[in-house]
Amino acid sequence: MGIKDNCRNELRAAVRHLSDRCLYSASKWAAEQLVGIEQDPAKYTPSHTRFQRGSSSIRRRFRTATEAAFTSTPAAGVSHVATLPVLEDDDEAIDSDFYLLAKSYFDCREYRRATHVLRDQTGKKAVFLRCYALFLAGEKRKEEEMIELEGPLGKIDIVNHELVSIERELSVLQKNGSIDSFALYLYGLVLKQKGSDNLARTVLVESVNSYPWNWSAWSELQSLCTTAETLNSLNLNNHWMKDFFLAYAYQELRMHSESLVKYENLQGTFSFSNYIQAQIAKAQYSLREFEQVEVIFEELLRNDPYRIEDMDMYSNVLYAKECFSALSYLAHRVFLTDKYRPESCCIIGNYYSLKGQHEKSVMYFRRALKLNKNYLSAWTLMGHEYVEMKNTPAAVDAYRRAVDINPCDYRAWYGLGQAYEMMGMPFYALHYFKKSVFLQPSDSRLWIAMAQCFETEQLHMLEEAIKCYRRAANCNDREAIALHQLAKLHAELGRSDEAAFYYKKDLEIMEAEEREGPNLVEALMFLARYYKAQKRFEDAEVYCTRLLDYSGPEKETAKSLLRGIRYEMDVEHLPP
Repeated sequence: MGIKDNCRNELRAAVRHLSDRCLYSASKWAAEQLVGIEQDPAKYTPSHTRFQRGSSSIRRRFRTATEAAFTSTPAAGVSHVATLPVLEDDDEAIDSDFYLLAKSYFDCREYRRATHVLRDQTGKKAVFLRCYALFLAGEKRKEEEMIELEGPLGKIDIVNHELVSIERELSVLQKNGSIDSFALYLYGLVLKQKGSDNLARTVLVESVNSYPWNWSAWSELQSLCTTAETLNSLNLNNHWMKDFFLAYAYQELRMHSESLVKYENLQGTFSFSNYIQAQIAKAQYSLREFEQVEVIFEELLRNDPYRIEDMDMYSNVLYAKECFSALSYLAHRVFLTDKYRPESCCIIGNYYSLKGQHEKSVMYFRRALKLNKNYLSAWTLMGHEYVEMKNTPAAVDAYRRAVDINPCDYRAWYGLGQAYEMMGMPFYALHYFKKSVFLQPSDSRLWIAMAQCFETEQLHMLEEAIKCYRRAANCNDREAIALHQLAKLHAELGRSDEAAFYYKKDLEIMEAEEREGPNLVEALMFLARYYKAQKRFEDAEVYCTRLLDYSGPEKETAKSLLRGIRYEMDVEHLPP
């Protein structure tokens, strides 16, 4: 039996087990990966096959030493230990009728009734469902209290009051050795909510090692791995689900190249997986490869037209590229599919933002936050809208909520820096720009923002600004700001040679991209004067001649320079 057949059999069993224990999110994920495994090629015509290896739009440029360093996956597919998810059906004869009734109550969101039905049941399935139902009952009550008590920006700390009793029961079961992998997952979830991160990591590792097909457990474990050192310290069994976990963890730790390598390897087995394609798009979005991201999302929508997951990222790409008609179509599509999803609200908010209707945009971002108060994108995007509306205090508040949810979100730190810069507080702005650039050192925009902060009158730290612009120039400065600013700063400091070097480099790029504008004229003017002062009259004459093509004062200046150049050339040729 091959790797694909093993993975298929394991996932089929996992879907049944996870669904039976009401872990529907994990069951859905497993089912999607099951369908994502390449089926019998004879059943598919070329028009029905997709994501074929070699036809993907993903550039396979990371198969280098990086792959060897960060992946244990063989080049042909996924690492695999052949084990089927076999679970003990404990006390089924006793528990089955009560369990079915409790599960029916659970599916109808009557969590406390489900807990009550299983109050005297001691089987592992029953214990898990009872504790899980009690946990969700506490979560439901917590949400209700937040709606009843929260302030205008939702700042209130309310806890799940059932955590203590659940932790007490599950800790006893763990000590007695009578706990199964699902109860371990719930125990880890409870410990995480209580702030016991180290113990929660240990418990979740035990859970995924004993039953590796529960994606919900892997997701919770990833959220506790905030550094690469923590991730590498985990004692995980070698199973193909570990490859999914590492790919996801690398992405969250901003190791996007390593994440791409992992997902491309997984694609060898899960050739039809929409999830893997979406994760590849996320990694490329972080690397600002918007063209390829757009291609992937278009293909995803063709194959899964009612998909809403991750589509808010697609809307961000369309917003950045100012694709108004495509964003309008996407907003209309998700509105008809499910308008009360946080992703849908963010997409519609982006649509109104691109139209310049910022009040309406904020309204939809607020709606997204009513549906999910921890929806990070909505807080960050709402902060951007408040910046556009010049409502700086509200923008600061929104960005702070974003960094409270995820301290590794560089966009929110960058937004805070922009907001304080608008308020004329460069020292505060610089502090937040430094945080953002620490999290995303490859983004030229962040280095440029920090450099401009150093240039302000209050700071006037030009040497520091030059260092930042150099970093920006080395980080693929697509806005073409860094080289020009480096030239200007060196000229201001009287370093003519360095200024000429950067002006010339900037001029070459502008010519290659066929860009016109004041920066081009400024570069030509400086270089003409510089070469005239260096007695390199032929080079100076070339730049002056080019300036004659422009109207305005620069043309008259160029004529004056040309007369001076020719006069000095004539003087040089006079006999002694």
